[in-house]
Amino acid sequence: MTVHDHEKSVPTGAPLLTVEGLTVRRALDGATVLPPVGLRVGPGQVLAVTGVSGAGKSTLLRALLDVLPDGLHRAAGTVCWRGAAVPPGGEARRWRRARCGWLAQDPGAALNPLWRVDRLIGEEFTGDATARARRVETLMRRLGLPPGLASRRAGELSGGQAQRVALARALCADPELLVLDEPTSALDRAAADLVAEEVRSRRGSPGRCVVLVTHDARLAAELADRTLVLAAGARPVSGTDAGARHTARATATVRGRMTRAPRKEPLRPAADPAPARAGRPPRTAVDPDPSPAPVLSARGLTLRTPDGTPLLDAGDLDLPAGGWLAVTGRSGSGKTTLLHALTGRRPPAAGQLLLHGRPLPAGTRSRDRRMLRAVQLAGQDAVSELNPAHTVGRAVARPLKVFHGTTAAAGRERVRELLEAVGLPAELAGRGPAELSGGQRRRVVLARALAAGPDVLLLDEPTAGLDPDSARLVLDLLDRLRADGPAVLTVTHDAGTAARADRVLHLTGRRLTPRPHTTSDHPLDERTEHSGVRPHDG
Repeated sequence: MTVHDHEKSVPTGAPLLTVEGLTVRRALDGATVLPPVGLRVGPGQVLAVTGVSGAGKSTLLRALLDVLPDGLHRAAGTVCWRGAAVPPGGEARRWRRARCGWLAQDPGAALNPLWRVDRLIGEEFTGDATARARRVETLMRRLGLPPGLASRRAGELSGGQAQRVALARALCADPELLVLDEPTSALDRAAADLVAEEVRSRRGSPGRCVVLVTHDARLAAELADRTLVLAAGARPVSGTDAGARHTARATATVRGRMTRAPRKEPLRPAADPAPARAGRPPRTAVDPDPSPAPVLSARGLTLRTPDGTPLLDAGDLDLPAGGWLAVTGRSGSGKTTLLHALTGRRPPAAGQLLLHGRPLPAGTRSRDRRMLRAVQLAGQDAVSELNPAHTVGRAVARPLKVFHGTTAAAGRERVRELLEAVGLPAELAGRGPAELSGGQRRRVVLARALAAGPDVLLLDEPTAGLDPDSARLVLDLLDRLRADGPAVLTVTHDAGTAARADRVLHLTGRRLTPRPHTTSDHPLDERTEHSGVRPHDG
């Protein structure tokens, strides 16, 4: 791994934060996870840390704060604050609590699901109750969180809402050092702009500085005074051509080895096996559906939050065989709740689900093994999706055993193929989720969903936290797989992901509204919400 430090402005005054030779290794085998890294951040500066998925960006942040997960340890290096060393252990813990605000990459997993939002945000505030309430209210308003959210439990939040609540929590005590790991990855454009404004407001502030990990080149260019690039020494795939070759091989592997129960309705082949946007005009939501029956349908679907707040009123959708449907909408509009309703995790308040034209029970407990296999979800919160006590190999192998009775030996080979298909090296099979980057965990969750051999693949923000090459690899794989594999439904804020879909539905005003097809050259703009006609997709 090589490190490049591109400086856009010279620090004024002595650095607040200085890191030299910071090195992280695995406790089990002594393997180096993060080669020696050095950085410095001056007063009022924002340092952006970028690099490919798995390069060690999140590990760097956790090492400098001394919050590495079990199995990793700081093997060498120093962290200094205002010129004084901060050694690991108790002193680092006291420094972190007194001086630092910390937003991890998977913030939902760090929030106590039983605590109210106002308690979570204001926990570290040292003023009286009245001042604390005012501070919480101010931060919620600045981050676009509605006042009614204050009384909700953390477990009732959407991914984007949880991310902003965690950021408000990090900001509440006005820390001298703000450390942010992918703070905009699960947010719509409007919410991401609010987060960017919070970071921008700290630039030039005496005694304050920010360290920010991001894959968003626009965000880094707009906000950072300095940019630190972590570059992996060797990657399984490099460049567009190599990515295309890898995806073609991976698709053949996954498609050819996917074992599933016999179908009563054959999947239609894709109209064109070439990658999306290669001269093929996208279908729109009003085009006729050529398939005889959708793989998955929803009729009159009504969604509510756990506290009864309405999200969707009597919405309809059809997902044809071989089709790709994208659902967009602002953070908190109900997109993840829609996926949870379709997969049976959170049954809808009303409506009917159909699988291959036949009734699909609303809850997972009422679905038989064939139904459970047929509809698979790769969720947004990869930390909570994966059992921390299970290795990657065990997590991916479980669907092979449960749904297909795959033997241990065959399962190990199949796990290797599935990991490589999503762009991960086979040696990750022996690691635990805590030893992976956020982008790697997200692809493990996808590999596990593919292992089931589903008829329908539901994906919640599949490219969030991935570098552009890794995101392209995943999207190319999905685009090719659906030719004779699973139909795909993605929830996304990313224009490049939505552009791969045949149809786009926008969830707004408690309705699913067909939306003109979006290209990656014309990004989604969700700053203005509107209500359309009552939805009827199909």
